[in-house]
Amino acid sequence: MKRVLITGATGFIGTHCVPLLAERGFEIHAVSSQTLPTQDPFEVCWHNADLLDATQIRTLIQSVRPTHLLHLAWYVVPGKCWDAAENLRWVQASLELLQAFSHYGGQRLVMAGTCAEYDWRYCYCSEHITPLSPTNLYGTSKHALRIMVDTFSKKQGLSSAWGRIFFLYGPYEHSVRLVPSVIQSLLLDQPARCTHGNQLRDYLYVEDVADAFVVLLESDIQGPVNIASGYPVALKDIVYSIAEKLDRRDLLQMGVLPLPEDEPDLLVADVKRLSNEMNWQPHYGLDQGLDKTIHWWENRLNHG
Repeated sequence: MKRVLITGATGFIGTHCVPLLAERGFEIHAVSSQTLPTQDPFEVCWHNADLLDATQIRTLIQSVRPTHLLHLAWYVVPGKCWDAAENLRWVQASLELLQAFSHYGGQRLVMAGTCAEYDWRYCYCSEHITPLSPTNLYGTSKHALRIMVDTFSKKQGLSSAWGRIFFLYGPYEHSVRLVPSVIQSLLLDQPARCTHGNQLRDYLYVEDVADAFVVLLESDIQGPVNIASGYPVALKDIVYSIAEKLDRRDLLQMGVLPLPEDEPDLLVADVKRLSNEMNWQPHYGLDQGLDKTIHWWENRLNHG
């Protein structure tokens, strides 16, 4: 039996991973420090635990004894996570998870990384070519953890991979992020304030991100893998597409917000490992992904 422990199961990506893990026959154990779901159609065994407490981590792993670990949990509050001290606590918690997983017989683990590990001055991000030179504590913490996970796994004979997430959107995203903020503003007949939007970014619909993580978990691929589309899109094109779909282009205010410091003009992933070694392709294009996202927000706003 494939028994997986998924952290961050109630989060943006984890929410979409659970049904995919169920489809692939995993016995699913999910952990949350919050109130546990009262209804779950996927026969998930939920565990209430604080992953920032080493004792609770060891107790959890000893109880579950997972064969697989999908570690998505982290501190990711928009506007705060880049340089928050919580990053250091999550490095420590992730190492505790890693050691306990290995000690109690774990076989295969995948952890979530970030494109913020790369040196963004290079614009094109390839796992084995582009320098890793993060400029914030979030990227630095993930980068340091990846090195330790890789070294520990090799010493202990663990199979491990590292999914580097680029830009994503979809249902359950934090409301202040670009796509949901524009959708909500337009649905509520309010102005959508944006930068000029000329920045080119690599966006992938969240269900595809989740699917890539689950496929990676089932594979035997080792090390870092970019999880992205491989195609850059201008942020203004995303914004205009949303406005056209909602017929509210009149509410767009492009160029009224300043760009963040050190914002690169282009950031795109090399996805050859993802497409060639994993034989994986996205199921959703930007147009279809935005349709599904808009529909989800319409339901949410209409039904509270």
